[in-house]
Amino acid sequence: MVAQASDGHVLLAKKLGGLFAIIIGCLLTAVGVTFESTVTMIFGVLFLTLGAALLVLKIIRRNQGPPLT
Repeated sequence: MVAQASDGHVLLAKKLGGLFAIIIGCLLTAVGVTFESTVTMIFGVLFLTLGAALLVLKIIRRNQGPPLT
């Protein structure tokens, strides 16, 4: 039996947003290291952190059990 969340679109947005933020973060961090730009590296790390946080929130939300009554 497949469980369905009432806010499926929100979970999908968090997943795709998290993956997109991680990819952008990796690219910005790599460019910052290559050109020795501290600001670019900081933005890259911030995007990596944001992407990881979105994915963690999505996983936590998915793994929540049914409410106990």
